[in-house]
Amino acid sequence: MLVNGKPQRTIWLNSEDQSVLILDQTQLPHHVYIQSLQNVQACALAIAEMQVRGAPLIGAAGAYGMYLAMREDASDKNIDFAYELLLKTRPTAVNLRWALNQCRHKLINTAISERMHCALKLATEIADDDARINFQLGRYTAQILQDIWERRKHSADRLNILTHCNAGWLATVDWGTALSGVYQAALNNIPLHVWVDETRPRNQGASLTAWELKQQNIPHTVIVDNAGGHLMQHGQVDCCIVGTDRTTARGDVCNKIGTYLKALSAFDNNIPFYVAAPASSIDFQIENGLTEIEIEERGHDEIALMKGRDEQGNLVTISILPDNTVTKNYGFDVTPAKYITAIITERGVCNASKEGLKKLFPEHYKDNQHAESMV
Repeated sequence: MLVNGKPQRTIWLNSEDQSVLILDQTQLPHHVYIQSLQNVQACALAIAEMQVRGAPLIGAAGAYGMYLAMREDASDKNIDFAYELLLKTRPTAVNLRWALNQCRHKLINTAISERMHCALKLATEIADDDARINFQLGRYTAQILQDIWERRKHSADRLNILTHCNAGWLATVDWGTALSGVYQAALNNIPLHVWVDETRPRNQGASLTAWELKQQNIPHTVIVDNAGGHLMQHGQVDCCIVGTDRTTARGDVCNKIGTYLKALSAFDNNIPFYVAAPASSIDFQIENGLTEIEIEERGHDEIALMKGRDEQGNLVTISILPDNTVTKNYGFDVTPAKYITAIITERGVCNASKEGLKKLFPEHYKDNQHAESMV
Protein backbone atom coordinates (compact mmCIF):
# COMPACT_ATOMS: atom_id res chain seq x y z
CA MET A 1 0.00 0.00 0.00
CA LEU A 2 1.04 3.65 -0.02
CA VAL A 3 2.90 5.85 2.46
CA ASN A 4 3.21 9.42 1.26
CA GLY A 5 2.37 8.16 -2.21
CA LYS A 6 5.04 5.44 -2.30
CA PRO A 7 4.50 1.65 -2.05
CA GLN A 8 5.41 0.29 1.38
CA ARG A 9 5.23 -2.98 3.28
CA THR A 10 5.15 -3.30 7.06
CA ILE A 11 8.16 -5.65 7.29
CA TRP A 12 11.01 -6.44 4.90
CA LEU A 13 14.66 -7.48 4.66
CA ASN A 14 17.33 -4.78 4.73
CA SER A 15 19.40 -5.53 1.65
CA GLU A 16 22.38 -3.62 3.05
CA ASP A 17 23.07 -5.57 6.25
CA GLN A 18 20.49 -8.41 6.07
CA SER A 19 18.70 -7.20 9.18
CA VAL A 20 14.90 -6.93 9.30
CA LEU A 21 13.18 -3.57 8.92
CA ILE A 22 9.74 -2.72 10.28
CA LEU A 23 7.43 0.24 10.17
CA ASP A 24 7.21 1.10 13.89
CA GLN A 25 3.48 1.39 14.49
CA THR A 26 3.88 2.86 17.98
CA GLN A 27 5.10 6.07 16.30
CA LEU A 28 2.03 6.46 14.10
CA PRO A 29 0.15 8.57 13.18
CA HIS A 30 2.58 11.34 14.03
CA HIS A 31 5.88 9.91 12.74
CA VAL A 32 6.79 7.40 10.04
CA TYR A 33 9.75 5.64 11.63
CA ILE A 34 11.63 2.64 10.24
CA GLN A 35 13.09 0.38 12.94
CA SER A 36 15.93 -2.08 12.35
CA LEU A 37 15.77 -5.46 14.09
CA GLN A 38 19.21 -7.01 14.45
CA ASN A 39 18.44 -10.10 16.54
CA VAL A 40 15.63 -12.33 17.77
CA GLN A 41 15.39 -10.50 21.09
CA ALA A 42 14.69 -7.23 19.28
CA CYS A 43 12.06 -8.98 17.17
CA ALA A 44 10.37 -10.44 20.24
CA LEU A 45 10.32 -7.00 21.88
CA ALA A 46 8.84 -5.43 18.74
CA ILE A 47 5.98 -7.95 18.83
CA ALA A 48 5.39 -7.63 22.58
CA GLU A 49 5.49 -3.82 22.50
CA MET A 50 3.23 -3.76 19.42
CA GLN A 51 5.71 -2.02 17.14
CA VAL A 52 4.34 -4.69 14.83
CA ARG A 53 0.80 -5.91 15.49
CA GLY A 54 -2.11 -7.55 13.78
CA ALA A 55 -2.38 -11.33 13.60
CA PRO A 56 -0.99 -11.89 10.05
CA LEU A 57 1.89 -9.46 10.58
CA ILE A 58 2.78 -11.05 13.91
CA GLY A 59 3.08 -14.37 12.11
CA ALA A 60 5.41 -12.93 9.49
CA ALA A 61 7.43 -11.14 12.16
CA GLY A 62 7.80 -14.40 14.06
CA ALA A 63 9.20 -16.07 10.95
CA TYR A 64 11.68 -13.24 10.44
CA GLY A 65 12.59 -13.57 14.12
CA MET A 66 13.52 -17.20 13.56
CA TYR A 67 15.71 -16.07 10.68
CA LEU A 68 17.47 -13.54 12.93
CA ALA A 69 18.02 -16.29 15.49
CA MET A 70 19.55 -18.60 12.89
CA ARG A 71 21.82 -15.78 11.73
CA GLU A 72 23.47 -15.79 15.15
CA ASP A 73 23.29 -19.46 16.16
CA ALA A 74 21.76 -22.22 14.04
CA SER A 75 21.88 -24.93 16.71
CA ASP A 76 18.92 -27.07 17.76
CA LYS A 77 19.06 -25.42 21.17
CA ASN A 78 18.69 -21.96 19.68
CA ILE A 79 15.79 -23.06 17.52
CA ASP A 80 13.94 -24.07 20.69
CA PHE A 81 15.01 -20.90 22.51
CA ALA A 82 13.87 -18.60 19.71
CA TYR A 83 10.61 -20.49 19.27
CA GLU A 84 9.66 -20.17 22.95
CA LEU A 85 10.83 -16.56 23.19
CA LEU A 86 8.73 -15.48 20.23
CA LEU A 87 5.69 -17.63 21.03
CA LYS A 88 5.15 -16.14 24.49
CA THR A 89 5.07 -12.54 23.23
CA ARG A 90 1.37 -12.58 22.18
CA PRO A 91 -0.78 -15.55 23.28
CA THR A 92 -4.09 -14.91 21.49
CA ALA A 93 -3.36 -14.56 17.76
CA VAL A 94 -2.95 -18.02 16.20
CA ASN A 95 -0.84 -16.79 13.26
CA LEU A 96 2.26 -16.54 15.45
CA ARG A 97 2.11 -20.18 16.48
CA TRP A 98 1.22 -21.17 12.91
CA ALA A 99 4.32 -19.47 11.49
CA LEU A 100 6.66 -20.58 14.25
CA ASN A 101 5.53 -24.20 13.92
CA GLN A 102 6.34 -24.09 10.22
CA CYS A 103 9.76 -22.62 10.90
CA ARG A 104 10.71 -25.04 13.67
CA HIS A 105 9.60 -28.09 11.70
CA LYS A 106 11.51 -26.99 8.60
CA LEU A 107 14.67 -25.92 10.43
CA ILE A 108 14.99 -29.04 12.58
CA ASN A 109 14.99 -31.08 9.37
CA THR A 110 17.60 -28.89 7.66
CA ALA A 111 21.38 -29.15 7.98
CA ILE A 112 22.83 -26.60 10.40
CA SER A 113 24.94 -25.01 7.68
CA GLU A 114 21.79 -24.30 5.62
CA ARG A 115 19.46 -23.15 8.38
CA MET A 116 19.98 -19.40 8.09
CA HIS A 117 19.26 -19.43 4.36
CA CYS A 118 16.32 -21.79 4.92
CA ALA A 119 14.84 -19.54 7.60
CA LEU A 120 15.15 -16.45 5.43
CA LYS A 121 13.58 -18.22 2.47
CA LEU A 122 10.67 -19.39 4.62
CA ALA A 123 10.13 -15.95 6.19
CA THR A 124 10.14 -14.35 2.75
CA GLU A 125 7.62 -16.90 1.48
CA ILE A 126 5.33 -16.34 4.47
CA ALA A 127 5.46 -12.58 3.94
CA ASP A 128 4.86 -12.81 0.18
CA ASP A 129 2.06 -15.33 0.69
CA ASP A 130 0.42 -13.03 3.21
CA ALA A 131 0.31 -10.17 0.70
CA ARG A 132 -1.03 -12.47 -2.03
CA ILE A 133 -3.63 -14.08 0.22
CA ASN A 134 -4.88 -10.75 1.52
CA PHE A 135 -5.27 -9.43 -2.01
CA GLN A 136 -7.29 -12.50 -2.96
CA LEU A 137 -9.41 -12.26 0.19
CA GLY A 138 -10.03 -8.62 -0.66
CA ARG A 139 -11.40 -9.55 -4.08
CA TYR A 140 -14.19 -11.52 -2.41
CA THR A 141 -14.84 -8.67 0.01
CA ALA A 142 -14.95 -6.13 -2.81
CA GLN A 143 -17.57 -8.24 -4.58
CA ILE A 144 -19.71 -8.26 -1.43
CA LEU A 145 -19.41 -4.49 -1.22
CA GLN A 146 -20.29 -4.20 -4.90
CA ASP A 147 -23.43 -6.26 -4.36
CA ILE A 148 -24.50 -4.18 -1.37
CA TRP A 149 -23.88 -0.97 -3.31
CA GLU A 150 -25.95 -2.19 -6.27
CA ARG A 151 -28.87 -2.59 -3.89
CA ARG A 152 -28.27 0.75 -2.17
CA LYS A 153 -27.13 3.13 -4.88
CA HIS A 154 -30.60 4.25 -5.95
CA SER A 155 -31.36 5.56 -2.45
CA ALA A 156 -27.92 6.53 -1.09
CA ASP A 157 -24.93 8.60 -2.17
CA ARG A 158 -22.32 6.41 -0.50
CA LEU A 159 -21.72 3.00 1.05
CA ASN A 160 -21.13 3.24 4.80
CA ILE A 161 -18.86 0.58 6.30
CA LEU A 162 -18.04 0.24 9.99
CA THR A 163 -14.81 -1.39 11.11
CA HIS A 164 -13.24 -2.00 14.52
CA CYS A 165 -9.57 -1.80 15.51
CA ASN A 166 -7.10 -2.02 12.62
CA ALA A 167 -7.43 -4.78 10.04
CA GLY A 168 -5.85 -2.85 7.20
CA TRP A 169 -2.43 -3.25 5.65
CA LEU A 170 -0.73 -2.21 8.90
CA ALA A 171 -2.05 -5.41 10.49
CA THR A 172 -0.58 -7.54 7.71
CA VAL A 173 2.42 -7.52 5.39
CA ASP A 174 0.36 -5.74 2.73
CA TRP A 175 -3.24 -5.01 1.67
CA GLY A 176 -4.86 -5.96 4.99
CA THR A 177 -7.73 -8.30 5.77
CA ALA A 178 -10.96 -6.40 6.45
CA LEU A 179 -9.77 -3.31 4.57
CA SER A 180 -8.29 -5.10 1.56
CA GLY A 181 -11.74 -5.25 0.00
CA VAL A 182 -12.41 -1.64 0.91
CA TYR A 183 -9.30 -0.56 -0.97
CA GLN A 184 -10.18 -2.70 -3.96
CA ALA A 185 -13.80 -1.50 -3.97
CA ALA A 186 -12.55 2.09 -3.96
CA LEU A 187 -10.37 1.28 -6.98
CA ASN A 188 -13.59 0.02 -8.61
CA ASN A 189 -15.11 3.48 -8.06
CA ILE A 190 -17.63 2.50 -5.40
CA PRO A 191 -18.28 5.65 -3.30
CA LEU A 192 -17.16 4.47 0.13
CA HIS A 193 -17.12 5.95 3.58
CA VAL A 194 -15.66 4.14 6.60
CA TRP A 195 -16.75 4.63 10.20
CA VAL A 196 -13.58 4.04 12.24
CA ASP A 197 -13.97 2.97 15.88
CA GLU A 198 -11.28 4.63 17.98
CA THR A 199 -10.60 1.25 19.67
CA ARG A 200 -9.58 2.09 23.19
CA PRO A 201 -7.28 1.66 24.98
CA ARG A 202 -4.52 1.65 22.33
CA ASN A 203 -6.58 3.54 19.78
CA GLN A 204 -5.60 1.42 16.81
CA GLY A 205 -8.59 2.71 14.90
CA ALA A 206 -7.92 6.39 15.56
CA SER A 207 -4.15 6.14 15.19
CA LEU A 208 -3.67 3.44 12.56
CA THR A 209 -6.84 2.78 10.55
CA ALA A 210 -7.56 6.49 10.11
CA TRP A 211 -3.93 7.10 9.13
CA GLU A 212 -3.82 4.43 6.45
CA LEU A 213 -7.25 5.32 5.07
CA LYS A 214 -6.00 8.89 4.71
CA GLN A 215 -2.90 7.62 2.90
CA GLN A 216 -5.19 5.84 0.41
CA ASN A 217 -7.60 8.80 0.11
CA ILE A 218 -10.56 6.81 1.46
CA PRO A 219 -13.26 9.01 3.09
CA HIS A 220 -13.60 8.12 6.76
CA THR A 221 -14.80 9.39 10.13
CA VAL A 222 -13.40 8.42 13.54
CA ILE A 223 -16.05 7.70 16.17
CA VAL A 224 -15.88 6.73 19.84
CA ASP A 225 -16.23 3.02 20.44
CA ASN A 226 -19.74 3.23 21.84
CA ALA A 227 -21.21 5.20 18.92
CA GLY A 228 -21.50 2.29 16.49
CA GLY A 229 -24.81 1.01 17.80
CA HIS A 230 -26.33 4.49 17.59
CA LEU A 231 -25.25 4.83 13.95
CA MET A 232 -26.75 1.43 13.15
CA GLN A 233 -30.06 2.34 14.76
CA HIS A 234 -30.25 5.43 12.56
CA GLY A 235 -29.49 3.69 9.27
CA GLN A 236 -26.00 5.08 8.86
CA VAL A 237 -24.18 1.73 8.59
CA ASP A 238 -24.63 -0.57 5.59
CA CYS A 239 -22.31 -3.32 6.76
CA CYS A 240 -19.60 -4.12 9.29
CA ILE A 241 -16.27 -5.74 8.41
CA VAL A 242 -13.67 -6.74 10.99
CA GLY A 243 -10.56 -8.87 11.08
CA THR A 244 -9.76 -11.74 13.43
CA ASP A 245 -6.90 -12.84 15.64
CA ARG A 246 -8.22 -16.37 15.96
CA THR A 247 -11.28 -18.04 14.44
CA THR A 248 -12.28 -21.49 15.64
CA ALA A 249 -13.18 -24.55 13.60
CA ARG A 250 -16.89 -23.84 14.16
CA GLY A 251 -16.71 -20.14 13.31
CA ASP A 252 -16.40 -18.35 16.65
CA VAL A 253 -14.28 -15.22 16.17
CA CYS A 254 -11.78 -13.78 18.62
CA ASN A 255 -10.90 -10.20 17.78
CA LYS A 256 -10.04 -6.90 19.46
CA ILE A 257 -12.04 -6.17 22.60
CA GLY A 258 -15.33 -4.51 21.65
CA THR A 259 -15.93 -6.58 18.51
CA TYR A 260 -18.61 -8.64 20.27
CA LEU A 261 -20.62 -5.50 21.11
CA LYS A 262 -20.51 -4.36 17.48
CA ALA A 263 -21.72 -7.77 16.35
CA LEU A 264 -24.64 -7.64 18.80
CA SER A 265 -25.64 -4.18 17.56
CA ALA A 266 -25.43 -5.31 13.94
CA PHE A 267 -27.50 -8.41 14.69
CA ASP A 268 -30.19 -6.35 16.44
CA ASN A 269 -30.39 -3.93 13.50
CA ASN A 270 -30.26 -6.54 10.70
CA ILE A 271 -26.94 -5.21 9.41
CA PRO A 272 -24.55 -7.74 7.85
CA PHE A 273 -21.47 -8.43 9.96
CA TYR A 274 -18.52 -9.92 8.06
CA VAL A 275 -15.22 -11.30 9.32
CA ALA A 276 -12.17 -11.34 7.06
CA ALA A 277 -10.16 -14.40 8.04
CA PRO A 278 -7.18 -15.75 6.10
CA ALA A 279 -6.60 -19.44 6.74
CA SER A 280 -3.57 -18.64 8.89
CA SER A 281 -5.94 -16.98 11.39
CA ILE A 282 -8.22 -20.02 11.66
CA ASP A 283 -7.40 -22.42 14.49
CA PHE A 284 -8.78 -25.72 13.24
CA GLN A 285 -7.73 -27.44 16.48
CA ILE A 286 -10.36 -25.76 18.66
CA GLU A 287 -14.10 -25.20 18.44
CA ASN A 288 -15.40 -23.25 21.43
CA GLY A 289 -13.94 -19.76 21.34
CA LEU A 290 -15.26 -18.82 24.78
CA THR A 291 -13.60 -21.70 26.61
CA GLU A 292 -10.60 -22.64 24.47
CA ILE A 293 -8.98 -19.33 23.52
CA GLU A 294 -6.58 -17.68 25.93
CA ILE A 295 -7.50 -14.00 26.15
CA GLU A 296 -4.46 -11.78 26.46
CA GLU A 297 -4.47 -9.33 29.37
CA ARG A 298 -2.35 -6.27 28.84
CA GLY A 299 -0.87 -3.73 31.21
CA HIS A 300 -2.37 -1.04 33.42
CA ASP A 301 -0.63 1.82 31.60
CA GLU A 302 -2.55 1.24 28.36
CA ILE A 303 -5.71 2.29 30.18
CA ALA A 304 -4.22 4.82 32.58
CA LEU A 305 -2.02 6.73 30.14
CA MET A 306 -2.66 8.38 26.79
CA LYS A 307 -0.09 9.58 24.28
CA GLY A 308 -0.69 12.42 21.89
CA ARG A 309 0.66 15.58 20.31
CA ASP A 310 0.42 18.91 22.11
CA GLU A 311 -0.16 22.32 20.50
CA GLN A 312 3.57 22.70 19.86
CA GLY A 313 3.72 19.37 18.04
CA ASN A 314 5.54 17.53 20.83
CA LEU A 315 4.55 13.98 21.71
CA VAL A 316 3.46 13.82 25.35
CA THR A 317 2.04 11.14 27.63
CA ILE A 318 -0.56 12.05 30.24
CA SER A 319 -2.40 10.18 33.00
CA ILE A 320 -6.21 10.11 32.81
CA LEU A 321 -7.08 8.08 35.95
CA PRO A 322 -7.07 8.91 39.65
CA ASP A 323 -3.94 7.69 41.42
CA ASN A 324 -3.91 4.03 42.48
CA THR A 325 -6.97 3.14 40.37
CA VAL A 326 -7.24 -0.58 39.64
CA THR A 327 -7.67 -1.54 35.96
CA LYS A 328 -8.45 -4.71 34.04
CA ASN A 329 -7.25 -4.71 30.45
CA TYR A 330 -8.55 -7.56 28.31
CA GLY A 331 -7.14 -7.33 24.80
CA PHE A 332 -9.75 -9.42 22.99
CA ASP A 333 -13.26 -10.83 23.15
CA VAL A 334 -15.06 -13.66 21.37
CA THR A 335 -18.03 -13.23 19.03
CA PRO A 336 -20.07 -16.45 18.75
CA ALA A 337 -20.60 -17.68 15.20
CA LYS A 338 -24.38 -17.10 15.36
CA TYR A 339 -23.85 -13.33 15.18
CA ILE A 340 -21.61 -13.45 12.08
CA THR A 341 -23.16 -13.12 8.63
CA ALA A 342 -20.25 -14.76 6.82
CA ILE A 343 -16.52 -15.41 6.99
CA ILE A 344 -14.43 -14.17 4.06
CA THR A 345 -11.28 -16.16 3.28
CA GLU A 346 -8.82 -16.40 0.42
CA ARG A 347 -10.75 -19.45 -0.81
CA GLY A 348 -14.13 -17.76 -0.81
CA VAL A 349 -17.00 -16.79 1.47
CA CYS A 350 -18.76 -19.20 3.81
CA ASN A 351 -21.20 -19.39 6.68
CA ALA A 352 -19.69 -18.97 10.13
CA SER A 353 -20.02 -22.64 11.00
CA LYS A 354 -18.10 -25.88 10.96
CA GLU A 355 -20.02 -26.92 7.86
CA GLY A 356 -19.25 -23.66 6.08
CA LEU A 357 -15.55 -23.71 6.86
CA LYS A 358 -15.29 -27.40 6.05
CA LYS A 359 -16.47 -26.75 2.49
CA LEU A 360 -13.56 -24.34 1.97
CA PHE A 361 -10.94 -26.21 4.03
CA PRO A 362 -11.87 -29.90 3.94
CA GLU A 363 -8.31 -31.00 4.63
CA HIS A 364 -8.59 -29.71 8.21
CA TYR A 365 -11.72 -31.66 9.13
CA LYS A 366 -11.61 -35.40 9.67
CA ASP A 367 -14.38 -37.63 11.04
CA ASN A 368 -16.01 -34.71 12.85
CA GLN A 369 -13.13 -34.60 15.32
CA HIS A 370 -10.88 -31.67 16.07
CA ALA A 371 -8.69 -31.12 13.08
CA GLU A 372 -5.00 -31.69 12.87
CA SER A 373 -2.45 -28.89 13.05
CA MET A 374 -2.08 -26.61 10.06
CA VAL A 375 1.61 -27.48 9.90
